[in-house]
Amino acid sequence: MNSTHNPLRLTLDGDALVANWRWLRARGGTAACGAAVKADGYGLGAIEVTRRLAEAGCRDVFVATWAEAEALLPTIGDASLSVLHGLAEGDLPLAAALPARPVLNTALQVARWRGIGAGRPCDVMVDTGMNRLGLSAREVGEGVLDGLDIDVLMSHLACADEDVPMNARQRSDFLAVAARVPARRISLANSAGICLGEDYAFDLTRPGLALYGGVPRREAEDGILQVVRVEAQILQRRRIGAGDSVGYNATFVAGREMELAILNIGYADGYLRGFSGTGRARAGDRMLPLVGRVSMDLVAVDAGGAPDLREGDWVELDYHLPAASAQSGLSQYELLTTLGSRHHRIWH
Repeated sequence: MNSTHNPLRLTLDGDALVANWRWLRARGGTAACGAAVKADGYGLGAIEVTRRLAEAGCRDVFVATWAEAEALLPTIGDASLSVLHGLAEGDLPLAAALPARPVLNTALQVARWRGIGAGRPCDVMVDTGMNRLGLSAREVGEGVLDGLDIDVLMSHLACADEDVPMNARQRSDFLAVAARVPARRISLANSAGICLGEDYAFDLTRPGLALYGGVPRREAEDGILQVVRVEAQILQRRRIGAGDSVGYNATFVAGREMELAILNIGYADGYLRGFSGTGRARAGDRMLPLVGRVSMDLVAVDAGGAPDLREGDWVELDYHLPAASAQSGLSQYELLTTLGSRHHRIWH
């Protein structure tokens, strides 16, 4: 047992994670609801996330790389596992050995899979306007996929968090390609796409952000629960006078006497400089505004409204993802995936 003291912790709500998955599943109508657990479960811990979702009934799991797949396979039970980045030359040994499916994105990846797949099923990504990964409609029409055993044919929405014509155009283009590909299932919707309605759900949805407490569209505001809470210990409490500055470059100068609490967290822990002067901590129902710049391992908050706080006490950073995004200018995705390895992760 590791008894090393850790002044940083993430308190993770497993019930909220599962509730979010069930909410997303219900929004998708008859579609199966999978889970994107790439980037170590969006920074929360892929093994713990996957175990909880598999126990709740999730049967389709998506990672980015074969290394992620290898680490996760002992956890997924009877769920299927797909590798979104497909099949590079260096992936061939693992791809041949592991019971995961590549999501084939290029004609070269298709050729590699034909060489080692031996009739095994695969998934395929087609590009409908994201211009990131995926085969083109032209390549599909030329027969690149002929003879493959395709489980999931998928594409990815570029602007599902907005109400723009591109959403419907991508849906239409995807259906045109799907009509020419004999796949068992088709899949288009991510978290935001699920919120667009059942017309975008098809056979399988692939949520990521919303599982972890992100709110991709207004439709999710009342349904998605906060999963991660970020807490740090107070290293020091100190008094400053009017005219004293705080932090690098003296960007904050006190206009009065103040009581500060110095917290053991900074940009090395994923609490990035965008929170400088805008972030907040919480002690019970009392808000403690951040003053000065975020530094590598430390931030200062105005603790004048919390005279009972002492060195060693824990405070919670305001990390409700939509609010923290507004404070920092960072996307909700960045807020999750940049949380560092120094946090002790505690699941409830």
